[in-house]
Parts: sequence; C-alpha cells; structure tokens
Amino acid sequence: MSKTNKRVAIVTGATSGIGFEVAKRLGQDGYQVILNGIEDAVGAEKVNELKAEGIEAEYFGFDVTNEDAVNSNIQAIGEKYGKIDVLVNNAGGLGGRSRFEEMTTEFYRKVMALNLDSTFFASRAAIPYLKNGEHPTIINYTSNAGWNAGGPGAGIYGTSKAGVHAITRALAKDLAEYGIRVNAVSPGTIDTPFHAQIKSTKPEVFASWKNNIMLGRLGQPQEVASVVSFLASEDAGFITAETIQIGGGQALGI
Repeated sequence: MSKTNKRVAIVTGATSGIGFEVAKRLGQDGYQVILNGIEDAVGAEKVNELKAEGIEAEYFGFDVTNEDAVNSNIQAIGEKYGKIDVLVNNAGGLGGRSRFEEMTTEFYRKVMALNLDSTFFASRAAIPYLKNGEHPTIINYTSNAGWNAGGPGAGIYGTSKAGVHAITRALAKDLAEYGIRVNAVSPGTIDTPFHAQIKSTKPEVFASWKNNIMLGRLGQPQEVASVVSFLASEDAGFITAETIQIGGGQALGI
C-alpha cells in the first residue's frame, strides 16, 4: 500500500474533454488524481501532461460498463491508497441516436449501461474506501435531457440521465450516515471535442446553439471543473443530494 497524505480523487472518462479538465483542476487543488479511460496510450499521454505540471496522477484503464473491471480496478486503487476521497462519475455519453420504434434492445442496454450502470458500478465499488476518506464525496453527471427527455433519437439518453438524477439522491440518502455526500452536475452545451464534428462540418449550426443560452455563449470545460472542485471541497460540506446546472441558463430556455 502506498499511503498518501493527499486526498485521492478518481475521475472516470478522464482522458479528454470535461473529464480531463476536472482531473487537472483537482490535481491543481492538491489531489492525487486517478484518471480512468479505455484508450491506454492516450491515458499515458494525459498522465504525463499532468505530471509535467507537477500534478500527481495515475492512469487505470478499464471500461466503466464492465462490472468486473470496475470492481477490480477500484478495489486496487482503494487498497493501494487505503482510501478514496472523491469519485467523479464523469464517463457517459449519447451513445448514438435511435427512435423508440426501431430501437434495438442492444442499443437500449448500451446507453443505459454507459450512463446509469457505470455510475452504479463505480459508486458501489468505491463506498468501502470512501468511508475511510476525508470529506468523502461522489459527484455524478446528469443532463437537461434528464428533465426534458432529450431531443429526437435521444430519448433513451434522457431516460438514463433521469436515472442518474434519481440515483444521486438515493445514494445521498443511503450514505449520509457515513458522512459521504453525493451530488450531481448538469452541464449544458460545453465547447469540447465532443462537438468537434458538427463544429467543423456545420459551423453555422454550432454557432446557433448559443442562441438558446441566456448568457449568449457556450460553456468551457474549466467552468464545469470549477464547480466539481467546489463540490469536492470542504466548502460544500453541507451540500448533498443536489444537482447543479452549469448551462448559462440554458435549462430555462429563452
């Protein structure tokens, strides 16, 4: 076991986009950060990038939808450090689009696994080690789609994110007696590589997205990372079972 005086934070899906910015911010905050992903070469590259900035970082490659892989890797992290202080369930995604009439069961299960199963598997595996943590917390990711059921073909994505909203509150109830806080963030339209294709092929569509946002612009990954940083900190010590919208007012519509 390599005990550390630092707080230990795991960020799933942390090799690009919002996840990487969250890992970087937590590293800057002084955490030992564990990056998870499924592209090992990219993971190694990102860890080196963080280490070059003086951040203590490590990479664990595993698929968050694979129950056995999640269990064994989070156990390995927990045993190595003797604790987990923060779990950020950042991994997830749209998974594609399909209307219900032609939706295959395979597609349905894939999207539910990517967003809801992953949150359940990682949280369950981390709980024994979070009990040993300092100001322990779980931070999940939901979406406006969890309330408005998503756009065309994204109905099952919306359904899975509604599940994340509910499991956030359920976990908060379940874990309050151990002092483990559980919250969620709900990012709006954030300017990340996730939107790179439409940005390059249909720039006018990409540019129009800001018209539905009160603050008149897209969000930046660092703006999500700063809220995650706050929720993980002692400053948020009396906040649990909450979902914070990070969308420039997008959820209200204009």
